[in-house]
Amino acid sequence: MRLSRYFLPILKENPREAEIVSHRLMLRAGMIRQQAQGSFSWLPLGKRVLDKVNAIIREEQNRAGAHEIIMPTVQSADLWKESGRYNAYGPEMLRIKDRHERDMLYGPTNEEMVTDIFRSYVRSYKDLPLNLYHIQWKYRDEVRPRFGVMRSREFLMKDAYSFDLDYEGARAAYNRMFVAYLRTFTRMGLKAIPMRAETGPIGGDLSHEFIILAETGESAVFCHRDFLSLPVPPEDVNFGDDAEIGGIVKEWTTPYAATDDMHDETAWSEIGEADRLSARGIEVGHIFHFGEKYSKPMGAKVQGPDGKDHFVSMGSYGIGPSRLIAAIIEASHDESGIIWPESVAPFDVVIINMKAGDADCDRVCEELYAAHRAAGLDTLYDDTDQRAGGKFATADLIGVPWQVIVGPRGVAAGDVEVKRRSTGERDVKTIETLLASLGKGG
Repeated sequence: MRLSRYFLPILKENPREAEIVSHRLMLRAGMIRQQAQGSFSWLPLGKRVLDKVNAIIREEQNRAGAHEIIMPTVQSADLWKESGRYNAYGPEMLRIKDRHERDMLYGPTNEEMVTDIFRSYVRSYKDLPLNLYHIQWKYRDEVRPRFGVMRSREFLMKDAYSFDLDYEGARAAYNRMFVAYLRTFTRMGLKAIPMRAETGPIGGDLSHEFIILAETGESAVFCHRDFLSLPVPPEDVNFGDDAEIGGIVKEWTTPYAATDDMHDETAWSEIGEADRLSARGIEVGHIFHFGEKYSKPMGAKVQGPDGKDHFVSMGSYGIGPSRLIAAIIEASHDESGIIWPESVAPFDVVIINMKAGDADCDRVCEELYAAHRAAGLDTLYDDTDQRAGGKFATADLIGVPWQVIVGPRGVAAGDVEVKRRSTGERDVKTIETLLASLGKGG
C-alpha cells in the first residue's frame, strides 16, 4: 500500500476528549473516528487490525470445535420475554418498535436467539456436543461511555455458546474454550491470566475472566508469579481428549489469581511475598457456565440415551475484538506511539523513502516494495514528500513492527537501515542481503 494513496488521517495533537492512552493513540493514528458518544467508525488502519484480531479468534474457535454462524443485530423482544430477561435487563437495552408496533431490541447479547436456533433443529443427544459462535456488533446503552472503544455503546463481540447433555459435558466444553482462549491471547502477543469470576445466582466455579496486565489497567489484580512462566498449549493440542484439556485447565487454575472484587486476603497472605504479583489489569475475555438458565424456560431439550428428555446444559464465552485492540495498545506502547505485536499489526513493514523524487531512492524503494509484497508481507510504502522527521514520527505512531529506511547516502553505498519498532534497534543491511532474505536477488 502506497501511503500517498492511503487514507490515514494522522492527528498531530492529542485529542482533548481522550482520557486514556489507547483512545488517544487510536484517534491520533487515524484508526477510528468518533461519530457519537460511544460510537465509532473504524478507518482503514483500524479495520486492518480488527480483521487480523478476528482471524486469530476464528482460527482458535474453529480449532476447538466451534462452528461459526451470524445472528441478526435487531432481535424480537418475544424471545427475551420468553426467557424472562426483557424486563429485568435494565436501561442498557436499546428497546425499539418496528412499523407494526412490535417490540424489538438492538441485541446486547444473544443467549435467547441462539437457544431458539438450537431448539428448532436439535432433538437428540447424538447431535451433541455443539458450540455455535458468531462475531457481531452489539449495543448497550451505557450511561457513561468512556475510554474510546474500551467502553463504548456499540462494540464488536465474539460470542460462543455451548450445548451439552449434562454438567460433565458442559464442563468439558468449558475447558475447551478455556484452552482456546489461552492460545488466542498468546497469539496476539499477550499474557492473559485466567481469574475466577462471579457466577451470580447459578453458583459453582465455572466462570473465569481473562486479564492482561497493564499499568493503565482498570482494576487491581492479584496472582501468583507462576502464571508468568506457565506453558501455553501448542497448536497441536488435542481438543478431542477431555482428560488432556482438563489437565491444562487444572494447571492454569491451581495458582492463586483474583480480581479486586474476588480477592481473598487470607489466601493471599499464605503465598510467599516473593511469589506475589499485584498489578493493574484489563479484562479481555470472559467464559461462563450457566446450565439450564435459558434451556429450561425456552424448552431447549434433547432426548438422552435413557430415552428421556433433558434440558441442555449451556455456557457462553465472550471476547470483545474492538475492546481487545484498545487493551493491546494499553499494554504495548511508548511515548512515540503504538507498538503492535507482529501477529495483529496493520502492516508487517513500512518502507520509508527519505527523498521521494530522487531517482535512485525511488528505484530502490520500488524494488524493495515489490520484493516484500512478493514475500507475502503486508507492506506500507511511505512515498510521500513530507520531511524525514514527519515520516519517522508517523511510522512510530502507527506501530508497524519493522521499518526499512532508504536514503540517498545509503543507496549510494548499497545499504539500507532496518529498525525494529519494539526495541528501537537499528541495523544497516546491504540491499542485496535484504533482497536475498526475501527470496530475491543474490
